[in-house]
Amino acid sequence: MDTTGAKESFRDTVSHIDKEGHRVWFFPKKPKGKLYNARTILSFFYLIVFFALPFVKVNGSPLFMFHVLERRFILFGVHFWPQDFFLFVLGMLIFIVFVALFTVVFGRVFCGWVCPQTVFMELVFRKIEYWIEGDASHQKALVKQAWDADKLKKKVLKTLIFFVISVFVANTFLSYIIGMDQVFKIIQEPLSMHIGGFIGMILFSGVFFFVFSWFREQACLVVCPYGRMQGVLLDKHSIVVVYDHVRGETREKYSKTPSPKAGDCIDCHECVRVCPTGIDIRNGTQLECTNCTACMDACDHIMNSVKKPKGLIRYASENTILTGKKLRWTPRMIAYSAILLLLIGVETFLLATRSDLDVTVLRAKGTLYSTEVDSRISNIYNIHVINKTTTDMDLDLKVNIPGADVVWVGEEKPAKSNEMLEGTFFIKLPKDQIHEQKSKIVIEFWSQGKLISTVKTTFLGPIHAQFKTQRNELGS
Repeated sequence: MDTTGAKESFRDTVSHIDKEGHRVWFFPKKPKGKLYNARTILSFFYLIVFFALPFVKVNGSPLFMFHVLERRFILFGVHFWPQDFFLFVLGMLIFIVFVALFTVVFGRVFCGWVCPQTVFMELVFRKIEYWIEGDASHQKALVKQAWDADKLKKKVLKTLIFFVISVFVANTFLSYIIGMDQVFKIIQEPLSMHIGGFIGMILFSGVFFFVFSWFREQACLVVCPYGRMQGVLLDKHSIVVVYDHVRGETREKYSKTPSPKAGDCIDCHECVRVCPTGIDIRNGTQLECTNCTACMDACDHIMNSVKKPKGLIRYASENTILTGKKLRWTPRMIAYSAILLLLIGVETFLLATRSDLDVTVLRAKGTLYSTEVDSRISNIYNIHVINKTTTDMDLDLKVNIPGADVVWVGEEKPAKSNEMLEGTFFIKLPKDQIHEQKSKIVIEFWSQGKLISTVKTTFLGPIHAQFKTQRNELGS
């Protein structure tokens, strides 16, 4: 009799939806063990970094800022303007390739250890829930309990704490978008001055509260595409949280006199009870598994209790389980690594050669040349300068033609660090230096005696006498 279909039938469904299509609410048992303790310690450092980074500044600018609406991004104190967007896109591409390579080698260890959703859900909100409502059995009993003073107190207290933390998380998250200084302005200044920002705060707070109080693991199972990437990225050489079926099967309940065919798994279901996504890791790698290692701690505890070796559930590859061979580099891993190194090299070169100034000079629309009282010819230009450095610059504009002058309209202003300067100026040329109706000229940008940048543009002038004569001769 072929039992393959029965063994694989679990893949026809997902753990969080029942046969009627309703959501299955999970009550995972509180994990404990050295891996859970390690994740808790790591979460402390993670949370300190998450909440502290918005206050860190480099030369007066945030260390990180992702202002999508203004298309301004700051990474490690370096400003990226819309003109540098290709650098930002390339950086995101490098991150994606790195995630792909990391997943090919180490599976979803990122999800279980440093993903914000997992850290906040399992190591912050879930801990508070255990503290207020108790472990899984107590939580299930509380759901069935009639609404009395005890249940109301616990539910209100949990909801209040969850919402306060959600507000803190939302404001911190918002500070990564618009900067902590702007967040403080929204909080301190009159509401009428920051309607949009206040609405953003409320929306972010509501989203985080909804995710961590109700949506929970659905964010990983339904929304996040990373889990679905496993089917493409993982192979038999990838290191994941895996059940050693060679050692564990055949499963039998614990007995002091086990049968000869009995494996080490005593079918206690502790690995299932602690899983936050409700799967049975013994069925193999699954979409819902986030590699949180809760099942590893639970299984190690049971193995220690029954005097059997730990590691029945452990970090390993399918190939290691079957053959006992350690991880080796596959052609796919090498290919991803080569692509990643190439992209990093290109990004490094582009960053190293990025100019300090981004200058755009355009002749004013709808204007021709003018003749000055001293017979010189002038053109008017509009200029946009982005200073990408951390220091202000007093710019001195020069034209590579003898007798040329640059005259600003209004007061000449310095190009402030990491800001945009807009202005208007005239270029005046002696008539005898104009040999074409549309001449090519080069504008040099100097600051403190150093040439910073050059820009090519055109200069309109009258048709020179000799060209008028040639045109007339051709016309006759």
